[in-house]
Amino acid sequence: MKKRILILMGGQSGEHEVSLMSAISVLKAINYSNYDVIPIGISKNGTWKFFKEDAKAIAEWTWQEAKSYLESEEGEHVSVRTSTKEEPEGKLVVWNGHRREEVELVFPVLHGPKGEDGTIQGMCEMLNIPYVGAGVLASSLGMDKGMTKKIVESMGISQAKYHLVTKQQWESEKEEIVRGAEKAFSYPVFVKPCNLGSSVGVTKAKDQATLIKGIDEALRHDGRILVERFVNAREVECGVLGNETPRASVPAEIIPHNEFYDYQDKYFDGKSRFEIPPKMSVNTIKTIKKISLDVYKALGVTGLARVDFFVEKDTGEIFFNEINTMPGFTKISMYPKMWEVTGISYDQLIDELIQLGFSRHQKRERKIK
Repeated sequence: MKKRILILMGGQSGEHEVSLMSAISVLKAINYSNYDVIPIGISKNGTWKFFKEDAKAIAEWTWQEAKSYLESEEGEHVSVRTSTKEEPEGKLVVWNGHRREEVELVFPVLHGPKGEDGTIQGMCEMLNIPYVGAGVLASSLGMDKGMTKKIVESMGISQAKYHLVTKQQWESEKEEIVRGAEKAFSYPVFVKPCNLGSSVGVTKAKDQATLIKGIDEALRHDGRILVERFVNAREVECGVLGNETPRASVPAEIIPHNEFYDYQDKYFDGKSRFEIPPKMSVNTIKTIKKISLDVYKALGVTGLARVDFFVEKDTGEIFFNEINTMPGFTKISMYPKMWEVTGISYDQLIDELIQLGFSRHQKRERKIK
């Protein structure tokens, strides 16, 4: 029998649009002969909605149409609950008063806070429903760049030097923070929100004025930010897939069109180039894959992740940058592209992630019982 899969898209983060792009791509590629698919969108104000058409029809929408629908007054708020004694066991029930659906697994194609940070994952755990991707702890750790860096630091893995700044510190110690950053790093420096991806809120500060502006901008998105030393480096990414025995993909090098691989270029301009595999030594590629797997396992990630690196141009030194537990998932995003070159097509990748979600849940259930 077909498995009934709930695809969640949109969400309340600054990566709402990216999620819609990813989810529409998944709906285009998923194998409808294996799955009955229920797409549900989450608006920026947190309303959950059934789409007015079925999954195959939604797959032909543009992400802009999906965004417009979620912002409209169409549709009704969707509620979720576990099945009752009179209903099939182990199902999640979603309904809105007129329409009722039972689903067996949640695929949260959500990026950023309230989607990739352990919140949706916690909901699924409480409802005892299988889901795709990392668990609560791994999702929350991976989402927070500051916490990830602390763990990676304890592993002895090289990364760019950084300062962690909170909103409260910035409001009371602005001059001290600027002086401390200028003493520790020479310009340029990067300023990043701790809890966002897709380069949202990231700036490259070239002087004190742009540093202050960059910190103000990053703090609009998050209460904790990083001021990070600039590394004159090549940007390399590596995909990881699996639960207890994960494997690493062929890495990819991003060759940015702009000064760095920013949000606009990732999802709209598309002028950056990439090379899979990168023109690097066998040992460098081997090391990148090993570190990717080491970080993935240390954080307890399951399902999938994309691990990002800097490789310094002058020395070849490898610096860990960050991990993304629900990376951009359009058909042209780097994570699916790396696995395509490695030997797993986009539709096969979706299928394997779903199976990994079921497998993780079954093993957890056996341990509990």
